[in-house]
Amino acid sequence: MYTAAFKVLEVLESKDEPVSGEHISRMLGISRSAVWKHVKELNSMGYEISASRKEGYRLTRKSNRLLPYEVHKHLRTSIIGKKMRYFESTPSTTWIGRQLGREGNARKMHGMVIIAEEQTGGIGRLGRSWVSPAGGVWITIVLKPAIPIDRVFMVTMAASVAVARAIRKEFELGALIKWPNDIFIGDRKVAGVLLELSAEADEIHYCLLGLGVNVNIPLGKLDQVKVPVTSISAEMGYDVDRASFLARLLKEFESRYLLIEAGEYEAIAREWKSLSCTIERRVRINTMKATFEGEAIDIDDFGALLIRKDNGKIERVIAGDCIQR
Repeated sequence: MYTAAFKVLEVLESKDEPVSGEHISRMLGISRSAVWKHVKELNSMGYEISASRKEGYRLTRKSNRLLPYEVHKHLRTSIIGKKMRYFESTPSTTWIGRQLGREGNARKMHGMVIIAEEQTGGIGRLGRSWVSPAGGVWITIVLKPAIPIDRVFMVTMAASVAVARAIRKEFELGALIKWPNDIFIGDRKVAGVLLELSAEADEIHYCLLGLGVNVNIPLGKLDQVKVPVTSISAEMGYDVDRASFLARLLKEFESRYLLIEAGEYEAIAREWKSLSCTIERRVRINTMKATFEGEAIDIDDFGALLIRKDNGKIERVIAGDCIQR
């Protein structure tokens, strides 16, 4: 999405005073009518640019959209997010990722981040709908992991840690991880993680890592969600810089993803446990086959939650709903 319009924007951002159309046209080697066209394009993307025949153009307010241009200003990664696809609205970023995965070379797309301002058909765990209004961070990261297939669950763990750490570092909010893939602030959900795998036998074709974070969303827009939820803006009392937050999130994820590819699985598991709000809690587990209660005591080497039931038996839970007491 890095077009000539952003070259014009760079010129405007570099100046505190108005810049004439003639000056911009000379700097960029384009006509003054092209400058005007690009200014109009920037206005349509949410930037406010004043125009005066006498003084020229002046950037008065930057866009509040999660544009790749804005994210890349803050991005400090080597792989994740270097390539981005941006959509104002889409049924699901994962749906876009599936299309790209089927049509393209997954190895070349490794690290690509698909961003949507809103999702009209977002899907969460177990096929549940995911409410994704404008103001959140709704992304899918396309990955071609160089890890054994039985370790792919670690990608979800690394992503959960990354979301919690990014929220803690950027906003000093005490985000914690609820097994298997939710991020909570206090007793309210603020984010979720979902991993979709395309594989055959032991070969991973690609992974689609979906991340959804309630960032600048009034809680009234989330009232249809059935579980207690919050947003970062609700916790902070004001809207925050989503682009800066996303860049932080991608950096936190990349550093842990590289640990996984280096075989440092224990480091990821240890950090996940340190941020868990599930371990050492009494929980009720609902699976497809049974419902039971007990104390969550640990996770095993494959990400399964270990529950000590009231009769002392240890139950291993791979998938299900975990309700904390």
